Amino acid sequence: MRRRAVPAVFLPLALLLSACSGASSAQDSSGGSAGDTDGKGSLTLDVGDQKGGSEAVLRAAGELDDLDYRIRWSTFTSGPPLLEAVNAHAVDIGAVGNTPPVFAAGANSKIKVVGASHGAAKGDTILVPGDSPLKTPEDLRGKSVAVAQGSSAHYQLVASLRKAGLSLKEVEVSYLQPADALAAFNGGKVDAWAVWDPYTSQVLRSRQGRVLTDGDGLTNGLAFQVAAPGALDDKDKARAIGDLLKRLRRAQDWVYEHPEEWAKVWSKDTGLPYEVALDAVKRSNGTRVPVAVDEAAIASEQEIADTFAELRLIPRKFDFADYVDTRFNGDLPPSTTAARSYGEGS
Repeated sequence: MRRRAVPAVFLPLALLLSACSGASSAQDSSGGSAGDTDGKGSLTLDVGDQKGGSEAVLRAAGELDDLDYRIRWSTFTSGPPLLEAVNAHAVDIGAVGNTPPVFAAGANSKIKVVGASHGAAKGDTILVPGDSPLKTPEDLRGKSVAVAQGSSAHYQLVASLRKAGLSLKEVEVSYLQPADALAAFNGGKVDAWAVWDPYTSQVLRSRQGRVLTDGDGLTNGLAFQVAAPGALDDKDKARAIGDLLKRLRRAQDWVYEHPEEWAKVWSKDTGLPYEVALDAVKRSNGTRVPVAVDEAAIASEQEIADTFAELRLIPRKFDFADYVDTRFNGDLPPSTTAARSYGEGS
């Protein structure tokens, strides 16, 4: 299926992986074009996606088979540019991690968080080369760390440093998107890399590095579906958004119940080696539980927002609750519900 081009995209995961393997070329997603849509009917929902994201999981779980509206997909490779598209009315809804909505809200973007899931944070890591002398987060003082600005890894870095008694000012931060960060990491241009799965699993499986620390117990493990207020104000689009959220919840249940099957699909969609995909499914991707966007989730995001405001990495303080729409919570479990687990040794 062809996908339409979107602004402000970076290198897709498939290109990142081709760089890992030394391939000489790969097609950038910005070269896509308008193409077919899923579903049928007169209503079209524009959905922001990432490689191996919503479209892949919905299709694998059979949740795109009976749509009475159309979905037009747009591909992004990180949350911040996806939310730029939501703010610009180019996308009606899309999935991001826990930190991009904070940066978007801090910039007073027109967004509303409408759905959430809670997963294990072990895929959110700070990686160092295998032969690095760094042994603990305290050793990062004075060292260089690559991270994607405004990503979930950005807050995980801040939280890890804070636990170690350090601040961002005590490390040299290089703001790089994953493909550039990987090149810098492998080339010895940075001492560490704060990143998320499946990049974590890619580095570990290829033995290009090891985990210095992870986000387990440090970050809230939340991911969100974020919609455009204009789409929510449209009765028909709001109905479609509600239906899409239900399908995504069922698809996430399917992923947990079929980790090997999902890893095969994810591998094919992204170019990930199957073993890497399965590692990431069992470490983080498949552990997610659909949860409510409740007071606890809002409070947790408020803490992230206040932290970045104090660091002056976002321009203002604000109430995160102003950027939340709880109408789709239904009977979902609380956001503090424990993430799923595939057991020890998985």
